[in-house]
Amino acid sequence: MTARGDALLAAVAVSLMSVCLHAGFQQTGLQECHRCDGRLQDGSAVGNFCIASAGQVDGRCCLRHQGEQDRATIIGLDLSNCSLGNVEDLHEAITAVIIDLSANPIVNMSDSVFQGFTQLHSLRLPLPCQCPGGNESWETVEDIGSVCLCEGQRDACYSGGNMSWNCPENSLCGPYGPGLVQCSCSGDYHGYKCLRKGQFPMAEVLGILGASTIMVSGILWVTQRRKAKTV
Repeated sequence: MTARGDALLAAVAVSLMSVCLHAGFQQTGLQECHRCDGRLQDGSAVGNFCIASAGQVDGRCCLRHQGEQDRATIIGLDLSNCSLGNVEDLHEAITAVIIDLSANPIVNMSDSVFQGFTQLHSLRLPLPCQCPGGNESWETVEDIGSVCLCEGQRDACYSGGNMSWNCPENSLCGPYGPGLVQCSCSGDYHGYKCLRKGQFPMAEVLGILGASTIMVSGILWVTQRRKAKTV
């Protein structure tokens, strides 16, 4: 084979490898977009949102690229009519603004599915499913045909303008998904129920962990020595 032929063969091999790597990235990096066959359709709720948001379609997802590394995040997910019976984990779509799970025979949905979904504004579920967090967690709850529409996620920390969750003293309440909150220590408070004040004793903690590791290693060494002598 000539040098020109070798160069052409190498170029083809590199091109094929690039295609395979790109396909593999889509499958492993954004598996939720390819949970079922098909592609995000124009005219669907998520499709219309994607067009209005100038998003990029990847399988059943609408993506937004951001950051210096052009990282893709899911802002829309359409898993309608995917024959889903159980929904337990949608963590890849935690940045989604709109999710469609309608037209699925869902019989079980974990209570923690939408934990951390603070940006979720519109959710479509098959009846008789109910909106996560209860109707009070949404501005609008409406049954449209066979679809339960949940729109306008409310801040679970407040109800009617008043604090509705009792976070410990010296802590702040933050939304953590429909009907969910998370309490974080404020200022320089830390520890159990944010009762300790001052800088976190990192050096002391590391010292205790280091001493414990050395002690455990010593015990294992002595044990192994005794076993060796016994043998």
